[in-house]
Amino acid sequence: MLGTDFRTGSPNWIDLGSPDTDAAAAFYGAVFGWQFVSAGPEAGGYGFFQKDGRTVGAVGPLTEEGAASAWTTYFQSDDIQATAREVVAGGGGVRAEPMDVMGEGWMAQFTDPQGARFAVWQPGRTKGLEITSQDNTLVWVELHVGDPEAAIRFYNALFGWRSQEMQAPGMTYRVLSIKDGDQQEGSFGGVAPLQDEQEETRWVPYFAVADADATVAAVQGSGGTVLMPASDVPDVGRIAWLADPGQAVFAVLKPNPRQG
Repeated sequence: MLGTDFRTGSPNWIDLGSPDTDAAAAFYGAVFGWQFVSAGPEAGGYGFFQKDGRTVGAVGPLTEEGAASAWTTYFQSDDIQATAREVVAGGGGVRAEPMDVMGEGWMAQFTDPQGARFAVWQPGRTKGLEITSQDNTLVWVELHVGDPEAAIRFYNALFGWRSQEMQAPGMTYRVLSIKDGDQQEGSFGGVAPLQDEQEETRWVPYFAVADADATVAAVQGSGGTVLMPASDVPDVGRIAWLADPGQAVFAVLKPNPRQG
């Protein structure tokens, strides 16, 4: 599961692009108990989601014409300019060129060759999320894509990720790990094949919860949508897929006790 000792290729930040940041803050406050803290008047409405005073994510207004509300996963780069070149060389696209974010670090946003949006963060003063893998924080990220093997080749060229196949109900699931250290300890996410033609190619964040069913009820009670009801996945835990009132998709996981 995720830690905060970020290395090359680690998921180190997530943020939500929302059509209504006040409504988003209210929703996630009701569901996860997060507090919203503004990044200041120069940040254009961007701010942080915090749990017990520590940052677990961020939210800002949508900035792209016609953009849909969505969570974006950021991965650590030690050379963001080189990463941008490698994205293009690998067949991906640049949505936002590398930029210095007020000395806190460098960010850039991309699209992979199959259309999944992601971003990178090169740390400056801000290293990344301050808490992960606890209740109501990021615990896993998952890529849903038409050609998992091609996707893994693309991201391996960027970040050196390793992958390991495992059989899941109705599919071959590929567990992703950063390039350094013990492969299992370095696992942070996975790749799943699209299940039908309607499913969108995307990265989905998973948040750990103490009770998946109670979280589903909180989502419904706060104006969100249940995309996949809570269900048990052997050796993993209890999972549900959800959408907030702005239709941004996320998932929750009550981990199997053996998984921590």
